[in-house]
Amino acid sequence: MQPSITPPAAPHWASLGEHTFVAGVRLLFWVYRVLGRLPFRLCLYPVVAYYWATRGDARRASLDYLQKLEASTGSLGHAPAWRDTLRHFLSFADAILDKLLAVSGGMPQGSLRSEGEEGLVALCAQGRGAVIVTGHIGCMELCRISAERHRGIRLNVLVHTRHAERFNRILQQLHPDNEVRFIQVTEVNPATAMLLADKVAQGEFVAIAGDRVPVRQSMAVPARFLGHEAQWPVGPYVLAALLKCPLYAMACVREGGMQGGDGGGYTLRVQCLAEEVRLPRHARREALAAHAQQFAGWLEVLLARAPLAWFNFFPFWAQAVPPRTAQPDRDHDR
Repeated sequence: MQPSITPPAAPHWASLGEHTFVAGVRLLFWVYRVLGRLPFRLCLYPVVAYYWATRGDARRASLDYLQKLEASTGSLGHAPAWRDTLRHFLSFADAILDKLLAVSGGMPQGSLRSEGEEGLVALCAQGRGAVIVTGHIGCMELCRISAERHRGIRLNVLVHTRHAERFNRILQQLHPDNEVRFIQVTEVNPATAMLLADKVAQGEFVAIAGDRVPVRQSMAVPARFLGHEAQWPVGPYVLAALLKCPLYAMACVREGGMQGGDGGGYTLRVQCLAEEVRLPRHARREALAAHAQQFAGWLEVLLARAPLAWFNFFPFWAQAVPPRTAQPDRDHDR
């Protein structure tokens, strides 16, 4: 009898490395400022095409996502093929420029529609903050336009990347009065929780991604997404429960696929997921899974309108989850 062989788990997304270099970002932005969007694309697209051709893991992850999306929503209108993965990569390239334009003040006020932001504006007027769960979708930085429309809104974005501080310096150089701040974290420890609690108490908003299991995560929960079960982080919901504040979902997407023009077609979508997050002691895991499922369903609705706007180029449905070393209740109490 031959011994059974357990297939290796998919690598954690953070182990795949960063492929965005600060110097390259600044150079490409300079190309846009001097020559315009078309020369920018002419410079960036060959880089994207090379990355697409040489990174089979990212290409396969894109195809897997598009196939599941089409089977679940029919939003592409045809069976996805490899050319659709290239369009997916190019959509991400366009989003890179839009991110830089958003934080540098290069996007006009009229380039963004918004739906559902009234709740956040009301909280800001009351001096209250909230936790915002978002994802690697669209151009989150365009919410800066909303912040300019409604003075006083400040957004702190938690990211799990060592490039956060360098990216902050770029944002500061491009737009010193930028209301969006990136905070690098590996895990939400007590010190980080105190920092975020202070920001929420001051009426600021804290945004955290809800579609990637963090580098260090003692627990993840399952939820169905595009017809298949995946693992989801619990951080946004635990954080909202600890801070005793409302939980919102937010994304800024260019609907209808890739479009020409600077930022044309973007819509900021905001939805209140819970006025208060409660995690019962004897049913915490079930409550966390319910919140994750609600967020996953919200993402599905957005992606049905903007199928190329989700930028997770790794095996999402096979995310490696570190083993738990303690019971969920004990983790939460600590």
